[in-house]
Amino acid sequence: MSEAVKIKAPFDKDIAKKLKAGDNVLISGTIIAARDAAHKALTEALARGEKLPVELENEIIYYLGPSPAKPGQVIGAAGPTTSGRMDKYTPTILELGVSGMIGKGYRSKEVIDSIVKNGAVYMVAIGGAGALISQTIKKYEVLAYPELGPEAVARLTVEDFPAIVAIDSEGNNFYEAGQKPYIKI
Repeated sequence: MSEAVKIKAPFDKDIAKKLKAGDNVLISGTIIAARDAAHKALTEALARGEKLPVELENEIIYYLGPSPAKPGQVIGAAGPTTSGRMDKYTPTILELGVSGMIGKGYRSKEVIDSIVKNGAVYMVAIGGAGALISQTIKKYEVLAYPELGPEAVARLTVEDFPAIVAIDSEGNNFYEAGQKPYIKI
């Protein structure tokens, strides 16, 4: 396992292009939390020609719907949501300048093509580790669509948030590369 690459978020496309499929990363700074309902609201607002309630250029979007925080906690369990649920919205969101996404699971060919076209990166966090991941989140602030509850758009301040680059800006796919040695022909 390679040593983790420490990155500051948000980051621009030059940083995204340096990240390679399989890189372990530790992210510090701010990231945007948004799940299915938030993606739907954002893309519908764009379709109506409305200005979005949040600027997404150079941001990392974490597909997250956290559980409620217990007393004294910033956030409850904060594990990733299955990324494929955002696939129908992702090309539109990437056109807004998003530099990275974090979730879990595979992405469609259309999304991978859009990642390459837009010079972005797709990272994965470990599913089932929401309680551990929540310890890296230092602040949780709802930015838009509070009526969506845990699916609202929020800004997270994170310190050493762990992720793995699954699909890099060139379309290299760690899921495929990681499986290749074990596939029998």
